[in-house]
Amino acid sequence: MSPPDSVRSPPVDPGAVARPEFLPDPVLSRAEMESLQRELAATATFADDHGLDPAAVAIDDPADLTDGLPDAHQETLPGTHRDVGDPDAPVVVGVDQAFLTPDDGEDRAVSAAVAVRDGVVIEYASATTPLSIPYVPGLLAFREGEPMLAALDALEAEPDLLVCDGSGRIHFREAGIATHVGVLLDVPSVGVAKSLLCGEPDDPTDERPEGWRTPIRADDSIETADPGESLVIGHAFQSRQYPNSRRVNPLYVSPGHRVSAETTVELVDALCAGYKLPEPTRLADAYADAVKRGED
Repeated sequence: MSPPDSVRSPPVDPGAVARPEFLPDPVLSRAEMESLQRELAATATFADDHGLDPAAVAIDDPADLTDGLPDAHQETLPGTHRDVGDPDAPVVVGVDQAFLTPDDGEDRAVSAAVAVRDGVVIEYASATTPLSIPYVPGLLAFREGEPMLAALDALEAEPDLLVCDGSGRIHFREAGIATHVGVLLDVPSVGVAKSLLCGEPDDPTDERPEGWRTPIRADDSIETADPGESLVIGHAFQSRQYPNSRRVNPLYVSPGHRVSAETTVELVDALCAGYKLPEPTRLADAYADAVKRGED
């Protein structure tokens, strides 16, 4: 596997995004960041606007990562010809981060993007950027959005769907990192989180069988939702479970942009190839760790 070198990323070019007014600027005050998120949520589309069929993005066979990441087959990119998989299948890009503290003491985020088409990796891209603010629940995009956008900008492949490690609409202001990046790029996006940031599941989530799901509804912690609306903002989804010991916790999946809550869970289900995480973000997680270790 020979992905490109990780780079220390320059600031994101406003001309490279569809909605530059929503670029996550870490110099804003917390109140200004939260105000920007409210505007972002009002702009986002939480309905299906993509033409994606879950069956078209489904991945049946997970990559074997025992000996490292699979090679990228860039046959569908400009100037290449060898056929691998269905060239007309949608391109799904998984994005994840790792973190490092170099000798200079400056904390940095390593963002990794992995493009998958018809179950085959077609491209890797990564970027490394200083972390400008500490972790604050609900403000993840202002901490990690820059390296994520830089990694996506480095991709030659055009994503039909972004799968982000983090929340989308399951967020205090309905503007998690999957929503933020999706609106900035105007690309269909979904958020896949390992823990519930806010909202209330319809049913208890403990020890559920594989394939189980329940809606997450807005509660009093969602500032931008009408409490009387009973709004579904995502789902708890049990992507994997052990048959004899139900110890695996569910994922919390939510629309980022241009995808509905119901379709989000169907897409994530189609992308989970026997592991807890969707295959694109599972690969992105492994790639981010490889870049962090200097193995790229």
